[in-house]
Amino acid sequence: MKPYPRIVYMGTPYFAVPGLKKLIENNYNVVTVVTTPDKPAGRGLKMQSSPVKQAAIELGIPVLEPFSLKSDDFFETLKSYNPDIQIVVAFKKLPDRVWQLPPLGTFNLHASLLPQYRGAAPINWAIINGEQETGLTTFFINDKIDEGNLLLQTKIPITPDMTAGELHDAMLEPGAELILKTLEGILNNSIVPKKQEIHENLKTAPKIFKENCLIDWTKGVLEVHNFIRGLSPNPGAYTVLEIQNKPIILKILRTKILGNSIKIPPKTLHVENKKQLIVGCADGALSIEKLMPEGKKEMTASEFLNGVLNKTNLIKINS
Repeated sequence: MKPYPRIVYMGTPYFAVPGLKKLIENNYNVVTVVTTPDKPAGRGLKMQSSPVKQAAIELGIPVLEPFSLKSDDFFETLKSYNPDIQIVVAFKKLPDRVWQLPPLGTFNLHASLLPQYRGAAPINWAIINGEQETGLTTFFINDKIDEGNLLLQTKIPITPDMTAGELHDAMLEPGAELILKTLEGILNNSIVPKKQEIHENLKTAPKIFKENCLIDWTKGVLEVHNFIRGLSPNPGAYTVLEIQNKPIILKILRTKILGNSIKIPPKTLHVENKKQLIVGCADGALSIEKLMPEGKKEMTASEFLNGVLNKTNLIKINS
């Protein structure tokens, strides 16, 4: 193991795991991992560790789980590890004294080509907005969110039917490689940090809440298709059907844009051959390929219809 630099790695979700593993594979000295405390999850509400904590334990790295990043106890413990540099991936906003602690600085991996898509949900919003390309950026953290000086970037293509989940997975290995290249560039002084250029056409990536995930079937077919894939699988775009006068919430996970041969009014549901679930939009129709009824597992439209049509043919979109 390389004694220098002493690295503190901060992150919580699985998106941050490949970068941590990449550092260890390349014999870097990660002295501690900082992540969120265990919390109850699942139907049984059992305490569950973050993916980063699980990875750190497997790798034999000490873990810090502060309830508050502002606490003096946490800061003193962090300082005792004497970090040379800190790496942050999908974590919380750090207090000034935390990101300013290491002499080589604190850098972050962000899932967009900054300054585009600053914010909590860059993967989702890039797809919702119909982008054909996005990327990954490393930058030095400062006192603003996602506004620090740029270090390195790499581009990632977005295919027409790619979901947010698939784009997330496509970013894992390139993200880990970018972390490694950024660290090496900082150590050998080959990277010149660049100030982010601000212009009028910047798009943001604010956090997405459930109340923002209701599908508006009166919009254009491409806009609806992008909205659905941009929220798939999580948090999931949803619609409300009425079946036998009862509202049923459905997450729509995958759709296919149909040609102009099928004419269906907007917000109208059509069942084709008892297998295909088609919904009209403002300028076309979408075939629902995969969905998830509330409280049930993911299934195809055919599987859903097989269960529903045994009971009734009265299905309509409620909202």
